[in-house]
Amino acid sequence: MRLDKWLWAARFYKTRSLATEEIGKGRVLVNELVAKASREVRLGDVISMRQPSQGIRTIQVLGLSGNRAAAAIAQTWYAETPESLAQRLAAAQVLRQGSEPALSQLHGRPTKRDRRDLAQASQGWGSRWSASVDD
Repeated sequence: MRLDKWLWAARFYKTRSLATEEIGKGRVLVNELVAKASREVRLGDVISMRQPSQGIRTIQVLGLSGNRAAAAIAQTWYAETPESLAQRLAAAQVLRQGSEPALSQLHGRPTKRDRRDLAQASQGWGSRWSASVDD
């Protein structure tokens, strides 16, 4: 079975073309070797995938199927290595403990009053600002 088709059927990628794209970018390794989309997947192969939202996932192939199945069934076709699972959980924990980006902003968008104050302040020094030093 083709690698891109198996990754799609096992629900790692939403479409087969996305799976092919990621394989083409070199983000999928089979038995620690860069793979092509047409590579044959066999039972026992170890596949490492770099996914943006989940980091690097390393799985072992336990079953083959060319048909896309329900998620519960697809999860029986592979087993994630303990090291990969621990790494993903640690990365998720770091994301949870990170600060909320919106809280780093002191103020939001300027209000109409703020804009008027800015406009009035800029007119107080003259209509134009210059970086040159007046003697």
